[in-house]
Amino acid sequence: MSSRSPKTVKKHSPKTKKPLTGVIRVTAGAFGFIDQGRRPTPTKPSSAKSAKGFSKTQRKSGPKKNETVFIPPGALNTALDGDEVEYVMTRGDNGEVLRVLKRARTEFVSQVTGRENGFLIVKPDNPKFYTDLVIEETAETAALSIGAKIVARLKLWPKSTLRPGGDFIKNLGQSGEHETEMQAIIQDRGLIEGFSVELETEAQKIAQEHNLDAEIKKRKDFREVTTFTIDPLAAKDFDDALSIRQTADGLWEVGIHIADVSHYLTPGSLLDLEAQKRATSIYLVDRTIPMLPKILSDDLCSLVPHENRLTFSAVFEMDDKANIKSEWFGRTVIKSDRRFTYEEAHKIIETNQGEYAAELRKLDSLAKELDRQKISAGALAFEEDEVSFEIDALGKPLNVFKRERLGTHKLVEDFMLLANKKVAEYVSRLAKNQNGVFVYRVHDAPDPDKLDGVRRFINLFGHKLTHKGSRPGPQEINNFLKKIAGQPEESVITREIIRSMSRAVYSTKNIGHFGLAFAHYTHFTSPIRRYPDVMVHRLLDTYLKGQSPAKDLLLRYDKLCDHSSSMEKLATDAERESVKYKQAEYLENHLGEVFDGVISSLTKWGMYVEELSTGAEGLIRYREMAGDRFIFEEKKFQVRGEKTNQIYRLGGLVKIKVAKTDRVTKTIDFTLDTN
Repeated sequence: MSSRSPKTVKKHSPKTKKPLTGVIRVTAGAFGFIDQGRRPTPTKPSSAKSAKGFSKTQRKSGPKKNETVFIPPGALNTALDGDEVEYVMTRGDNGEVLRVLKRARTEFVSQVTGRENGFLIVKPDNPKFYTDLVIEETAETAALSIGAKIVARLKLWPKSTLRPGGDFIKNLGQSGEHETEMQAIIQDRGLIEGFSVELETEAQKIAQEHNLDAEIKKRKDFREVTTFTIDPLAAKDFDDALSIRQTADGLWEVGIHIADVSHYLTPGSLLDLEAQKRATSIYLVDRTIPMLPKILSDDLCSLVPHENRLTFSAVFEMDDKANIKSEWFGRTVIKSDRRFTYEEAHKIIETNQGEYAAELRKLDSLAKELDRQKISAGALAFEEDEVSFEIDALGKPLNVFKRERLGTHKLVEDFMLLANKKVAEYVSRLAKNQNGVFVYRVHDAPDPDKLDGVRRFINLFGHKLTHKGSRPGPQEINNFLKKIAGQPEESVITREIIRSMSRAVYSTKNIGHFGLAFAHYTHFTSPIRRYPDVMVHRLLDTYLKGQSPAKDLLLRYDKLCDHSSSMEKLATDAERESVKYKQAEYLENHLGEVFDGVISSLTKWGMYVEELSTGAEGLIRYREMAGDRFIFEEKKFQVRGEKTNQIYRLGGLVKIKVAKTDRVTKTIDFTLDTN
C-alpha cells in the first residue's frame, strides 16, 4: 500500500548521539517543534497568520533552555501533536525524532474517504494528523458509506513511510449533518455528554439526604435581605446572586453570594473526581456539557428564586463612591427574590420602572464606580463582541448576530471581579505565615516580540504607543486606546493588542493579573461550572477556620491548576468550532450576497476577512483576486497589486461576496465585490 505521508527531507548526522526527550507540537503542514525547558504553547502571530504557525528562536549551537527545536516533516518518525518523544539534534536548530515514548491521544474523529483492497481509508478531521488511517474491513464497517464520520483508534504505525493502521470505534453519522458534526466536535476532544449511572446515583443521594435545616443554623442568614440573580435568558444554572441593603450609618451593604458547591461535593468522591476531570462546563451553540449532573447544577446548587439556598459569600460595606469600608467572607444562606434576565434588568435601570428598580439602579451606580476605580488603576478596558445564534429544533441556524453588551453585563461583571479580587487579597494575607497554598487566576504581561509587531502596526496609522518601561503597562495601553477612540482604525488596533496578550491561566504561584492590573486575583464566583472555583472555596474555608492546608496539597493543586487551564482551552476551542460550523452553515444560504467585512489577518496565500454582522471569518485567495498579481508585504501589514499598486491593509474595510462554504471543514471562501 502506497504512502501519502509528506515528502521526506534530507537528514543530517546528529551532532550528538545523546537522546533528549520532550513534547512535540505538530502543525497542519507536518512541521514539528519541541520547546526546551517549558511546556509547549502554540504561538499566534500578533498581526498576520504565519504560513507555518510557529515562532523559532535563532541559535548557533545545541538546544538551550526555553528555545525551540525544529523537526522537519521527514524527521517526525510517526510523531503526532502533543506526543512525548525521544529525539536528537541534527543541524543548527533542527532535530530528528527517534521514537514516540507516549501518545497524547489515540482516538481521532475521521471521515471515510474510500476503500482499497479490503481496507477502509479514513482521513482524520484534525489537520495535524498528516496522513490517512487504514482500517481492515469488517461486517461492522461494511455498511459505512463514503463521507461517513467515525471515531477511529490509531493502533499500529511501524514506519513513517507507511500509512498507520487503526480500528473502527464508533459511527457518528454522515458528514455535514447537524448532530454528526456536533458529536464530532465533542468526540474529537474526548468530551463526555451525560453522566454514568453511578454518578447520577451519587448526585441523587446527595439531593435526598442533605439536611438543609440543620446546615442553615450554622450560617449567616441573608434570607430577609433583598436578593436577586441576573443571567442570560437561556440560563438554567444560577451561580451568583446579589443582595443590597442600606446600613444604619448610611453605607451600602452589598452581598455577592455564590452557590456553595463545595458543601455538597465531598473531596475524593466519585462526583468530585469527575468534576476534576471535566474541570469546566462547555457551552456549544446548541447544548451545554455540564461539569456537574443537572440535579446539582440546575437544582440543588442553583440559586433559583424563592428557595433556601446555601451560598459562600463576599459581603462589602461601601459608600456611594464604592469605597470599601468593611469586608466579610463566609458561608451563608439566601432566598432569591427574583430571577432577572440581563435584558429585563437593563430595561428597569433605564426606565426606572419595574420590580426592585431602586435596588437595581443603586447597584448599577456602585458598579460604575467600581469600574472607574478599576480603569483608573490600569485595568485594560477591552470589550469583545460575542456571536449568538437563533436556531430551530433541528439545530439549523435561522439567524446569526453579535450580541449587544448591556450595562447589566457590566454590572454583574464588576461585582464578580470585586469578589474575586478581594477573596484573593484576603487569603494571600492569611496565608503569608502558613502553608501558603492558594489557586490564583494569573495573567502574564505580553510577549515583547508580539508587542513589537503591534507597535509597527500602530505606526502605519500614524500613531505611537509610548511607555516609560521596557514595555507598556495596562494604564499606558488604556491611555493610547482613549486617544484613538472613535477613529476608523480603533477596532482593528484593539484587536491586534488583544492578540498580543498572554492567555490567563490558573496557578498556585501568584504573578498578578496584567489585564486587570490586580496584584491578587482568583476565580471564586462560578463553582457550578468551574472546578478551580470549588478549590478556591475549600481553601478559603480552611483559612477562615484558622487552619493550614495539608502539606501535600500544593503539588496536587498545582497539577489541578495545569489540568484546569488545559481543559479551559479545550472548552474554548470546542465552543469556537461549534460557532464556526454554524456560521458556515448559515452562510450556505447566502451565496453570492454582498456583505461588509474587515481584513482580520494576512497570509502568504490570501487575506482573511471577518464579515461584520455575523463575525464569520473567510478567506480571499490572492490568485482569485482579479485584475492584478497581489504580493504579501508582511512588514507593512498589507498586500499590494504589482501593476495597479492597489493596497489592502490589515484592518481595512472591504465589500465581500460569499463564494463557497463547507460546513464539514468549517471554512468559508469570500471574493471581493468590486462593483
